[in-house]
Amino acid sequence: MSERSKGMWLCALAMVTVGSTVVASKLIASGLPPFTATALRFALALPVFAALMGFMRVPWPRPGRHDAVLLLCQAAAGSVGYTVLLILGVRWAPAADAGVVAGTLPAMAALVAVLALRERPGRYLVGGIVLASLGVLAITLRPGGEAGHRTPAALIGNLLVLGAVALESLFILLNKRLRVPLAPLVQSTAMVALGLLLSAVPALLERAWLQPVPAAALAGVAYYALVPTVAGFLLWYAGAARLRGAEAALFTALMPVSALVLAAWWLGEAVGGAQVAGAACVLGAVGLVSLDGRQREGAARRADV
Repeated sequence: MSERSKGMWLCALAMVTVGSTVVASKLIASGLPPFTATALRFALALPVFAALMGFMRVPWPRPGRHDAVLLLCQAAAGSVGYTVLLILGVRWAPAADAGVVAGTLPAMAALVAVLALRERPGRYLVGGIVLASLGVLAITLRPGGEAGHRTPAALIGNLLVLGAVALESLFILLNKRLRVPLAPLVQSTAMVALGLLLSAVPALLERAWLQPVPAAALAGVAYYALVPTVAGFLLWYAGAARLRGAEAALFTALMPVSALVLAAWWLGEAVGGAQVAGAACVLGAVGLVSLDGRQREGAARRADV
């Protein structure tokens, strides 16, 4: 098997684990408050990341004041905010819906970059944003008689998941503002450590220990911490190292597909035509955003010649 083929398989497996976070969040939401679940997730993942840094002899970062503030904001948005809103969202919305909405991340990140950095979007990027929007509308405005009957609670749930995606997009934007970029392992460890710090006090205020916690919710937290957070990180960066940036980005399209399949198989949710249509729109959006990235890579290479 070629290195490129290995990279494709590794990135695909990474995105399958990311898609499974929606199902894990559904299990977590059934028995744990969101900040408690978030703090537990980071508490389980942090020792693993710290051990990886020690094993690979990677020094801990010492960022300046500017980068330290940005890292704290990144942790608040992409680590704590994303996880909390996702758990709250799937408490009311079907996991299949949440998977489709979460799959709009590449298009949402591109839109946030355009709005914040005032970049001029290309036609592929505009098409990707439009398709992603249509995908969200397909599941949000579907007829009430379809699978996963549309309710006000489900609408609120979808909006919360969309808010989680917006916060993750903010995380990506802030990452571009770092004066000294961090290596992937260092940044992931920093995000987990800062995420635990930020979520610990709200978790204590939730006082989750006063009520019985279902085993499924605890299993969901352990899975979220060790599989998507740690294993997903290792798979993605091992795969991305073997591919061009635009090629790796294309595999993010597997995220909503993974979420739909797992929601139907593990949770027994009925997947309707609107959800399939929404996922198809999101897949198309990821493809167009990836084409835009490939076009930008080509332009950058030509400029360097």
